[in-house]
Amino acid sequence: MYTTYHFQSATDINTDILDAIKAVFKGKPVVITVEEELDETAFLSTNPANKDMLLKSIAQDKNEESITVKVD
Repeated sequence: MYTTYHFQSATDINTDILDAIKAVFKGKPVVITVEEELDETAFLSTNPANKDMLLKSIAQDKNEESITVKVD
């Protein structure tokens, strides 16, 4: 089984979440991995093609240019 928990802040993590994990997984072995969640801009910037498109869109917005999107 695979479950992902998302929190707005690490301060939102409390013993209730541990109790919930224990209840869901009971006596099964588990792995808990904690990582910082990237915001959308940082995530898009991890791919060079997406980063170029994002930077172009930001420049167009700053220059008050129309942004046209074609949806197939």
